[in-house]
Amino acid sequence: MADWRPILNRRSDGFPRIMGILNITPDSFHADSRVDSIEDALVRAKQMIEDGADWLDIGGESTRPGAEEVDIDEEMNRVLPIIEAVRNAHPDVGISIDTRRASVAKAALDLGADMVNDVSSLSDPDMADIIIENKCPVCIMHMQGLPENMQNNPTYSNVVIEVRQRLDITARKLLDLGLDPEMIITDPGIGFGKLLEHNLSLLAAGREIAPNKEMPLMWGVSRKRMFTDLLGRTDSKDRLSGSLGIASMAPSKGVDIIRVHDVREHADLYEAMRAIN
Repeated sequence: MADWRPILNRRSDGFPRIMGILNITPDSFHADSRVDSIEDALVRAKQMIEDGADWLDIGGESTRPGAEEVDIDEEMNRVLPIIEAVRNAHPDVGISIDTRRASVAKAALDLGADMVNDVSSLSDPDMADIIIENKCPVCIMHMQGLPENMQNNPTYSNVVIEVRQRLDITARKLLDLGLDPEMIITDPGIGFGKLLEHNLSLLAAGREIAPNKEMPLMWGVSRKRMFTDLLGRTDSKDRLSGSLGIASMAPSKGVDIIRVHDVREHADLYEAMRAIN
């Protein structure tokens, strides 16, 4: 198992760790992120690691707006062989399993995954126990509603306060079970039950959404639909520049991990920024 401890927090120079996305799905919103075989996944994983990825996030269920739930056996059949193959080929990279299901998380951890990325923030009642039993990091993300209905008129009185409060409730479940706060990564859930104004407020707030200063912060903004509303880019293929613009703000907002489709471009961005810091 990879040593994930040094890569949960941003680098000593203040720049975030980079998490590359591997979608083992036929319907994730950005087609170029999809892989459909072990061979393809290994090629993609190798390239992302060479380009500068500290983490690989492997998921078998799309949670884009309007996505339908995937059968649990199908999700396992998609992700488990990939996780096993990537772990064997790359023993030192951090592997995150992107799932809402405790049984999938457990199987992935048994095969060498290091972290659970749960967009539903422990909606499965067994997920917290799996995290504690494996003493592994977990990313808890805020989502209003479910993927199939989350963009149906999301409303907030104060989105920053409400997201922080909801993350705090989830985090306390893990803290009460003995998990260290530094192992609880918080994610505001950009695009998950939010309008553009909500997304921008959460990004501007940065670390304010983390209920505990020891908890790392992750952003997942890459190529999302917010860039349709913000920039008029309806096709995800045209949203890289917007993604990089937001990513350039991550160091000043205290972001520890940034989850992206385009590892090389984000690594280049941060290398260029370092040169003039």
